[in-house]
Amino acid sequence: MPYGSGGSGHDRRTVGGPAGTFGGRATIVSPGGNSRLREDTAVPDAEELVSDALAAVRGTDVRLAERQLDRLMIGTGAADGAGAVDAALLRRLALGVGRLARHGWQPVDLGRLAARRLGPRAAGLVTDALAAHRRDLAGPVPSWWDDQLRDLGAGVWWDADEGHLTAWANRVGSDRFTALRAAVDALAMVEGLPPVAVLRPPPGAPSTGVTNGGSHGGSRMLDRVRALLAKAESTTYPAEAEALTGKAQELIARHSIDQALLAGVAEPADRPGGVRLGTEPPYAGAKALLAQEVAAANRCEAVWSDDLGFTTVLGWPADLEAVELLYTSLLVQATTAMLRGRGERRAKGTGRRTRDYDESFLNAFALRIGERLRAATDAADREATAQAGPERLLPVLATRAEAVREHLDTLFPGVVRGRLTVRDAEGWSSGTSAADRASLGSGPAPKRQVRGRR
Repeated sequence: MPYGSGGSGHDRRTVGGPAGTFGGRATIVSPGGNSRLREDTAVPDAEELVSDALAAVRGTDVRLAERQLDRLMIGTGAADGAGAVDAALLRRLALGVGRLARHGWQPVDLGRLAARRLGPRAAGLVTDALAAHRRDLAGPVPSWWDDQLRDLGAGVWWDADEGHLTAWANRVGSDRFTALRAAVDALAMVEGLPPVAVLRPPPGAPSTGVTNGGSHGGSRMLDRVRALLAKAESTTYPAEAEALTGKAQELIARHSIDQALLAGVAEPADRPGGVRLGTEPPYAGAKALLAQEVAAANRCEAVWSDDLGFTTVLGWPADLEAVELLYTSLLVQATTAMLRGRGERRAKGTGRRTRDYDESFLNAFALRIGERLRAATDAADREATAQAGPERLLPVLATRAEAVREHLDTLFPGVVRGRLTVRDAEGWSSGTSAADRASLGSGPAPKRQVRGRR
């Protein structure tokens, strides 16, 4: 405790304990037992301590941040000071995720970003904040919101908010000071995030009829696609992976056309919606390119938010779900092919692994796969046009494409296109070859267009 200078030189300033505080003012206790109140030494409350610690952590003065965390550790000085700090931190975190929900952030977005920026343990504090926010919501909550919370494992597992951080520290095997630091870091992240495009009405907002890929998650066709892609990812035989992925793409293309014809040109029940795909480091740009290529082949638009680690894909519900499934599977297949290419290079003694090689490999894979996917979609379009007649199918596809573009212009009016630069010729060649081996059709691969920049 710091010591103050009194008349005798031995007065002690206390900041804690019920006997040492009266009405929020500190008491000076002298050796003789006399006490007096000082009006200028008001004891801070929990909210003030949290705000001071947050402001210090956001700044550049490391020593000030440590001092403010020390003050947070000491607490308000009341008997239940630690509990008050716990409740204040959780309350402010819950308010923060509630604000983000109104500004476009979905639970899965927050969970993914928290794991990336804070690490898996501290990300649990954001998950708990989502659970606390959900507990305090009044009125009906969209089922998709609860589905995402369930997928994140977000639920109120602690007994009382006043003991939340203490319980969390015991749960993860942490001391209280480390837990406080993690909670303040989580709060700094939550309160520092910008608004993003609102893809679906959040809890409390009126429904607009906008859906996304999740609305068709139970269809038998998509279940078959999931099973095919899971086998393609797990097999060690490239030829088998080719056949399985090709079959999956055929089913997806046919399903998309069937959905379009079912809706017709008249007012459909659904509207263009959106999903966000994780495109975090390493090789975030290559992952974003893969997402873009898969989206374009499935009548969708994609926008990459590099700083937030995701790509937003806009399109119709069935197409969005197809993009999610294909992107996830092809990312696994591309990574596997890249690792195989590294092994071949080492076996040949042609050089060591480099970041430029890996990135060029994945970029080339993405562009080549995009060409193959578009070729499969075009083939399905031609077949469907021949069967249904161009006067029936083409107006429907054109109307839906225009609706997606309008949705893009509304949500991202200032979007710009970037350029792709190749830094490793061997990686580019190997990635293109790997994509060719992952043929998506039963016939030979279409003639390749060599593109060094985009």
